Amino acid sequence: MCFGRKFNRRIKEKIRMKKHYDVVIVGSGLGGLVSAIILAKEGYSVCVLEKNNQYGGNLQTFVRDKTIFDTGIHYIGGLSEGQNLYKYFKYIGIIDHLNLKKMDEDAFDIISFEDENKEYPHAQGYENFVNQLVKHFPEEQTSIENYCAKVKSTCDSFPLYNLQWEGKYDSEILTLNAKETIDQFTQNEKLKAVLAGSNFLYAGIADKSPFYVHALSVNSYIQSSWRCINGGSQITKQLLKQLKKYNGEFFKYKEVINFSVENNKVTSAKMKDGTEVSGTYFISNIEPKTTLKMVGEQNFRKSFYSRIQSLEGVISAFSLYVVFKPETFKYINHNYYHFKNSTDVWNAHDYDENSWPKAYMASMNASKNLEEWADGMTFITYMKYDDLLPWVNTFNTTAEENDRGESYEEFKSRKAARFLEEIEIKFPGIKDCIKSVHTSTPLSYRDYIGGHNGNMYGYVKDSNNPMKTFIAPKTKLDNLYLTGQGINMHGVLGVTIGAVVTCSEIVGKEYLVNKINQASE
Repeated sequence: MCFGRKFNRRIKEKIRMKKHYDVVIVGSGLGGLVSAIILAKEGYSVCVLEKNNQYGGNLQTFVRDKTIFDTGIHYIGGLSEGQNLYKYFKYIGIIDHLNLKKMDEDAFDIISFEDENKEYPHAQGYENFVNQLVKHFPEEQTSIENYCAKVKSTCDSFPLYNLQWEGKYDSEILTLNAKETIDQFTQNEKLKAVLAGSNFLYAGIADKSPFYVHALSVNSYIQSSWRCINGGSQITKQLLKQLKKYNGEFFKYKEVINFSVENNKVTSAKMKDGTEVSGTYFISNIEPKTTLKMVGEQNFRKSFYSRIQSLEGVISAFSLYVVFKPETFKYINHNYYHFKNSTDVWNAHDYDENSWPKAYMASMNASKNLEEWADGMTFITYMKYDDLLPWVNTFNTTAEENDRGESYEEFKSRKAARFLEEIEIKFPGIKDCIKSVHTSTPLSYRDYIGGHNGNMYGYVKDSNNPMKTFIAPKTKLDNLYLTGQGINMHGVLGVTIGAVVTCSEIVGKEYLVNKINQASE
C-alpha cells in the first residue's frame, strides 16, 4: 500500500536548503512539525527533513477509488473551545482552519461483543458518559461515577495535560495498573470489559498497561470527540502553512542516515542523497532506537544505549480499508471496538492462526458535515511483526517503491478474507456493499513511519517498571533533543504535549506554557 501522493502537490519545494539552520528537525510527524512551529515562532531558523513523499508521519492519508483513508488519525479528542488540545492547536495557529465533524454525543465509541447482541456506548461529557452506561448497568451508577472520578483525578495530576507549567505528578500514579484499577470499581465482569473496551487506543496488556495511560487516552475523547472531514492530513497541511508563515523550511525525500558528533555536540545531519546540513540544535522525531544508532553508540552511556535498544515495541496492526459502492452503506458517526468475546478485552493481541482476529476497531472517514452514505470504512486489528517474518527484508514506500512479491500479496489477501468474514458477522450484508478492499500490514507501518517492527504507539509502558520506558527529551549530547510518540505519550494530544516538553528544554517551560495559555485568552 502507499500513503497518498495527492497531498503535497500544492506545497512546492522551491526553496534551496541552506548550509546551516538554528534548528534541524529530522522527521515530519506531528511532534516534529509542532516543535518546528514553536521554535520558528520564537525566531529560530528551522529546517524539517522528511524521507517520505508525504509529510506528517501518522497524519498521512491515501486515496483509493477517489476515497480518502486515514492511516493513523481516526478521531481526536479535547478540541472543544477551552479544552486542552484546543488551546495547544490555538497557539500553533491551526484550530480555526480545521474541518471537523463532532461525533455522536451519546456514543462516540461503541463497545460490542460477539457473544451477545448488545452495544455499549461511551458518551461525550462525563455526566452523559455515566447516564448512557447506567441504562445498561442500572445497579452500577456509583461504580461508573467512581471510575470517571479516578480518570479525571489521574489526568489532573499531569500539569502539562492541563496547561500548567508548575507541579510534579506523584510517581505512584505511574505504578497503578489499568486492568487492576478498572476491576476495583465493580464486580460486574461485563462492565469491566466495557470500561476497558477501547484499550486498542494504547494496545492494552493486562499485566503491564498503566492506568494513567488509559486515563490520558480516554479522558480527552470523553470531553469531546471529533473526526477530521476528508482526513487527518489537513492537520499536516495547516501545520506546514504555519511553519511557512514563520519562515520555517521543509524538504521531502531527504532521508537522514547519520549525525556527525564533535565535542559532545551534533554538528550536522547527513542524508542518503549526500546532502549535509549543520545546525545549532537538532531534534529527532524518528524512532529513538534509530536515532541513537545514527548518532553512534559510543556517544551515549552504555546502560542508556542498551536500555533503549532493548525496549519492547507496542504490537503492530493489520488494517483493512474498504471502499463502498455508492449509496449502499449508511454513514455511522461513531467507532466500534468489537470483540469476539468479552473475556478477550485484555488479550486480543494474544492470538494464533485460528483465533485471529479476536477484536478490531471500526471507523469511518467523514467526507462532509451532513452525510447519509459512507464512502469507505477502516477496520484495524492487532498483528504481530513475527507474522511477517518471510518478508521482513523487503522495503516499500511511495518514495522507494519495491515489490514484496506474490507470496506477500497472497498473505494479505488471505488475511483480508478472514478479517472480512469476521466483520460480516457484526455488519451483516457489508460484503455486498464493497467496491474494493485495500490493506496495510506491520511492514507498511515500519517502512513509512520507521517505528521499530512497525509498532503502533512507541514502547510498551509497564506499571511494574515505569522508569524503564522513560526517555528524557534532552539527550546527554549538548544539542540533541528527542520528540514523537516514543517519548512521553502517543496520540495527537500526547505527541503535541511531548513537543511542548521538548521545546521547553530550549526556550523554557514557564515562558512557553504561559504563551500557550495567553493565546486562548
